[in-house]
Amino acid sequence: MDTLVFVYGTLKQGFPNFFRNSGRRIGGSYRTQRPYPLYVVQLPNEDRAPWLVDLPGQGQHVVGEVFAVDAALLAAMDAFEEVGLPGGYVRTEIAVQALEAPHTVLQVQAYLKPPAQLVPGQRREGPFAAYTEALAVGYRIDPG
Repeated sequence: MDTLVFVYGTLKQGFPNFFRNSGRRIGGSYRTQRPYPLYVVQLPNEDRAPWLVDLPGQGQHVVGEVFAVDAALLAAMDAFEEVGLPGGYVRTEIAVQALEAPHTVLQVQAYLKPPAQLVPGQRREGPFAAYTEALAVGYRIDPG
């Protein structure tokens, strides 16, 4: 059984890590039903990383894409997003609505950052309504 995953950053079609996302795209664009803060963060081993922070009701309605992924791909995405590791994302269920059909609401999985990972003095931009190609310029990750 496939899982629906909402991607809002580098796993979107045409973005730097899309090669890691071999899922089947569902429809057009979606946005979070509730506002969330989306930041672009600079870390020691990653520049211009998109973080959707688990603070529902704050920020903006964030635009992204929904993909149906099988269990193997979901496990690979969890590993890439460092689910379960300190500093990693938490995969959680959220609601998104189709931009082209606002009455179409899907319950999906999304990779969110715990609010405690936003530390004072951390370089970040936003919040934004979408991680755009312009925001992705300069994205870099060093797995080291």
